Amino acid sequence: MGSAILMLELFLCLTVYAANEEFEFSSAKSSSHRRVIDVKGGPESLVWVVQLSDLHFSVHHPDRALDFKNLVGPALSMINPSLVLITGDLTDGKSKDLLTMKQNEEEWVEYQNMMEDVIKRSGLDRSIFFDLRGNHDNFGVPVLGGSFDFFSKYSINGQLGRTGNINSVTLQTGEQKHLFVGVDSTMSVGLRGPTNLFGHPTDQLLAELDMELSQWDSQSEKPLSKISFGHFPLSFSAISYSGKSLKDIFLNHSISAYICGHLHTRFGKNLKRHHQFSRHFLSLQKFFQLNVHQFSFRGTANCSIEAPAAREFWEWEMGDWRKSRAMRILAIDRGHVSYVDIDFMSGTKKTIILPTFPQDSRFMSTSSSHHKYECHAMVSYETVRALVFSVSPIVSVMTRIYDSRPGYLNLVFEAPMRKLVDNTSRGDLYVAPWNYRAFEDPIPNRYWLQIEATDFMGRSTSTDLRPFSINGLSTMISWTWKEFMVMGCQWAALYYPMFWCAVYFILSILLIPKALLIFSIRHFTYKNKGFLNGIGFVLQELCRVPFTWFGFLGYLFYLILFPWFFGKVFTDGKDKGYMTYMGWVVKSFNQKGKHEYAGSPDIMVVVLPHLFFVVFPAILLTGALATEKQISREKFLSLTGKKEDDYDQEERSSLWYDYQGSRKSNSCVGNRWIRKVLLVLCLAVCWKHFMNCRALIKAYEMNPILNFPGYSLTIPLLLAYTVYKTRSI
Repeated sequence: MGSAILMLELFLCLTVYAANEEFEFSSAKSSSHRRVIDVKGGPESLVWVVQLSDLHFSVHHPDRALDFKNLVGPALSMINPSLVLITGDLTDGKSKDLLTMKQNEEEWVEYQNMMEDVIKRSGLDRSIFFDLRGNHDNFGVPVLGGSFDFFSKYSINGQLGRTGNINSVTLQTGEQKHLFVGVDSTMSVGLRGPTNLFGHPTDQLLAELDMELSQWDSQSEKPLSKISFGHFPLSFSAISYSGKSLKDIFLNHSISAYICGHLHTRFGKNLKRHHQFSRHFLSLQKFFQLNVHQFSFRGTANCSIEAPAAREFWEWEMGDWRKSRAMRILAIDRGHVSYVDIDFMSGTKKTIILPTFPQDSRFMSTSSSHHKYECHAMVSYETVRALVFSVSPIVSVMTRIYDSRPGYLNLVFEAPMRKLVDNTSRGDLYVAPWNYRAFEDPIPNRYWLQIEATDFMGRSTSTDLRPFSINGLSTMISWTWKEFMVMGCQWAALYYPMFWCAVYFILSILLIPKALLIFSIRHFTYKNKGFLNGIGFVLQELCRVPFTWFGFLGYLFYLILFPWFFGKVFTDGKDKGYMTYMGWVVKSFNQKGKHEYAGSPDIMVVVLPHLFFVVFPAILLTGALATEKQISREKFLSLTGKKEDDYDQEERSSLWYDYQGSRKSNSCVGNRWIRKVLLVLCLAVCWKHFMNCRALIKAYEMNPILNFPGYSLTIPLLLAYTVYKTRSI
């Protein structure tokens, strides 16, 4: 995923909008797998699981697997989770230069060996491990179950026969049920990267997901929590053929959280997003969400039994193992969902603390928490609660609450926490009684919680300060611009509007100046001031270079009507496909030879950077070169006191070179320094285009002359021709 995200990062600042196409999953991925686990021992009504994501085991980076082996096994032994969820990108599938992306069996063998070692060291049952396919695990896989589908052969899910794209497991503790549903939304025909970046849920997959999430709804009298896990964030998930999305299903079931990976921590550590159903939302929410929190109007809570449940859920992307060595512990305590992220960059953790109540007011389910507050369903509010995992015996645990209203953190509550003793306990739960009503406040981030644990060796471990709200009110947090771009923007919906806006804009800057030049007696001139006049003059001068103007116009229609290039899209390299702006046309092994578009909107990482950073700058530069020539000619004629018709071309060129030699070195007319700057910029555009072509050659094993001459040669040739035509006045 790395290079694809790098390419996407180049144009993430642009804001326009979109639709998407996709194709059906094969029947090989249609079956589901259910399991129910009775969680034995205390603490009652409390379960916790571990999430890992984006391992990216690579033959070029053996340290990733080695650290995983040395750190994760002992950590799991200490934490003793009920489930271990590994949410995709188990292997890297990239060459050393990061440009060729296809399956590497050696990496899969390494993954299998490392998992066997981790399971052995942790002492956990292998059946509680659930690993999912990520886009890297799908690079170049032509057919599921085929010779290059190493996930089915080496993953834990594959070895345990969990072949469906939906797998669910229910954890039961007493009267509580906790449903976990994993969803594999990778494309059924796995293209090589970088055009394999998005999740592609189909109508069939969404129907199965809906069925799995509703499996316990008939037992509505029993408390039930629902968690879904997958690889792709919703911002990088396409819609189905009928226009449905994963978000629609999750909202219908009011799941507690959707946990995922894919983005790594390179874009920020605050990759969280709150989704809430609203009948009055703006249509623009189809394309982007401006902030972490999404609120509809909320009045007084309806406390009747018949009142519908709040339709909301949290989306929590976690950091990657690849560079951040991150691991997450997620706990559900009497319906309250909380988590803590662990950074293993500094090595093994001796003690880990996870507060389970009160919840962090930044990341709690606002409507349900507010409903409990309004309807006085607060039986579970009587104690501060925290899970403590440690390799050494704990001698004391303290809870502290600070009031931030004075303008500084003022300690207002401090109490020791006692361990709930249970001979068959799966973990250590510490509680401290408190008067929770003393902390009811309309300001959701007034009070802050911190818990400190000390082991028998005197080592002290403290949690980060976190705000909490008894009232069910949320503390508002904001994304950075990078976090907004990858979490707040629905890129699948944005692709086609961005593409067509770019095409129409480029078409307009070619046709409008040409029309004015032909049909209007008023032309732009550099002597008139104003930005728009200057741009009009530049584009109008481009029209005076007919070959270049017609070349760009023809190239634009070529990009719309014809394939951009042909390449090898699968690991075996036998079958070629061709890419258009609508996606790849490949031979689908699951549809008996039928051809279909695949990889849309994934191809946006190739299409949009080419339009924004190659085609558009090239048009401006050719217009600027023509403009520079015209201005230099007019200045030359004005300085010599002659009219343009007084010389023929040969005489004017001769006088021009004589005149150049007589001018001072700092003369803008004599040495045409502006032209030299433009030539440097032309080289920069050509270099950018060359690097893009080089990446495509490596990714899809193409020959630029045979497989994509139009795409690779047109822009450099048009720039070279314009440079030649504007060399003299």
